[in-house]
Amino acid sequence: MKRDLAAFAPRRILVCQQRQIGDALLATPALELLKKRFPRADLHLFTEAKCEPLLRGNPHIDKLLLLDRREQRGLWAQLAWYRRAATARYDLVVDFQQLPRCRMLTRFSRAEVRLSFPAPWHRIGLYTHTVRPAPGYAAATKVSLLAPLGIAWHGERPRIYLTDEERARARAFLAGLGLNKGLRLVSVDPTHRRASKRWPAASYARLLDILTEVRPELRFLLLRGPGEDDEVRALRAACARPERLLLPEEAPDLRLSAACMAEAVLHLGNCSAPRHMAVALDVPSLVVPGASGPEWTCPDPRHVELRPALPCSPCSRTDCPDLRCLTLVTPDDAAQAALKLLEPHSQTR
Repeated sequence: MKRDLAAFAPRRILVCQQRQIGDALLATPALELLKKRFPRADLHLFTEAKCEPLLRGNPHIDKLLLLDRREQRGLWAQLAWYRRAATARYDLVVDFQQLPRCRMLTRFSRAEVRLSFPAPWHRIGLYTHTVRPAPGYAAATKVSLLAPLGIAWHGERPRIYLTDEERARARAFLAGLGLNKGLRLVSVDPTHRRASKRWPAASYARLLDILTEVRPELRFLLLRGPGEDDEVRALRAACARPERLLLPEEAPDLRLSAACMAEAVLHLGNCSAPRHMAVALDVPSLVVPGASGPEWTCPDPRHVELRPALPCSPCSRTDCPDLRCLTLVTPDDAAQAALKLLEPHSQTR
């Protein structure tokens, strides 16, 4: 018989959340609610090193266990790492993914309560409590696994915590790129490694041209990741007013990128980490998701996605021969939606 967790009071909690930066951000509401429910407990998060910049300074996380795959080459190195991590003597483990590394750490932890979603038959016994996740927004779905602990989602959003110094650095950085007083910033994420989730560059160029014509005070910060320099430079060159697109010589680090996005009045992009950063920074967003499912969209009218009504959508495929979910979204449609989101910011600073 499963233990009733109504009176359970863990002293040390481990949350397992691997994979992408956006996934880690979407786990922050669950971390916040766990900390509020158990304020005296130490809360540790097992995640990947690449996610650390956007989790830095989060007041609900007491310790980050960062996975660096380069340091875990070979079975014995991995086993030694998990054994060391498990010496923290966790009372509660929450596994949001059941990935091999999450399962390994869960097993080594020997925690009294090990909470996750229903596992396949060959993992029976690994988790003491399982909950069928509620469908909907991914952040809310993660929180739904915490129901046995008396925790429920009430609209909490992902959060990135920036310091005053970081915000000041971002403002100085943007001023150096030409964002002068009276101008307004829009962040743009026009790239994606998956063609099924990448709105065409020509569509972005036309969208930015339209917005430049209608709202001449706008300036557009082009975001990019490693290896994407040529793509964003080509996009800038394709625009009628390339001088209104801000493109630093070197891409800012993730922390500075977040601080720059926090200065924006709108975010435009594909379905990737910056859309979740926009939510976490309280910046309205307009996204063309392509093959991505609706679970990545925050249920808020300030966060809009343009998704054509197609019988195959969303397919969630990484490769797809039919890209109408992208090509049927026109720059005019996107401009109309963007201008509507910009209406509260019609007055310049």
